[in-house]
Amino acid sequence: MRVLPAIIAVFAASSAYAQTNDICANLPTHAQLVDALKAARNEDNGGLNLDMWGATVGRDGTVCDVAYTGDTLDAQWPGSRVIAAQKANTANAFSLKGLALSTANLYAGTQPGGFLYGIQASNPVDVSVAYAGPSTSWGSDSDPMIGKKIGGVNVFGGGLALYNNEGSIVGAIGVSGDTSCADNNIAWRARHTLQLDYVPKGLAKDGSDAIIYDIILGKSRSGFGHPTCGNNEKDIAKNLPPVQKNARLAK
Repeated sequence: MRVLPAIIAVFAASSAYAQTNDICANLPTHAQLVDALKAARNEDNGGLNLDMWGATVGRDGTVCDVAYTGDTLDAQWPGSRVIAAQKANTANAFSLKGLALSTANLYAGTQPGGFLYGIQASNPVDVSVAYAGPSTSWGSDSDPMIGKKIGGVNVFGGGLALYNNEGSIVGAIGVSGDTSCADNNIAWRARHTLQLDYVPKGLAKDGSDAIIYDIILGKSRSGFGHPTCGNNEKDIAKNLPPVQKNARLAK
């Protein structure tokens, strides 16, 4: 009598696995994500020079991978694992094929009195996903978040939408573990290394989704600004690789 439920459970698990593979097909593998994060972290990014968590999500918000740069699980802030996934979810959730919004671009508008105030609470993190499974698997290619939707909205630097060479949005990357400004620099470098930075249009002056440092006396001139973090991250950001031009726009 128990055979049928067991068969159904196996079929459901297989279907979920196949669906996750399809959603994540255009995103980097776990090894590629680790390599890109470590290469980015080894550059001068300002901040506190700390190890990082990184996560990717597919276009529907499904977590595709989670990784870290340190030698051990606790070499980077444990709390940043969920924040990295939350940043990835946010950048994906509020970017479109024709307009990229980084998490840094959301900061000013979500402050009290801003035109996006309250959006932080609109898509809460699913804690049953965030803290599921054995912690020893966190950051591995079998992280319990993989294949599930974590949700969450984060409004400071470190989350970037991912665009392929055709200009199609395929998901997002989130990075956390240092100052939010350094997180943004590391996410930017990692995205470039992964060749998923063919951003069609953004809100920065160069047409990208770069962090905008234009807050003076608490007011952002553009409405999409982000505060500085005081550790040379702003100057370093000026020399980050430019986003690439996708094949469609290059014609």
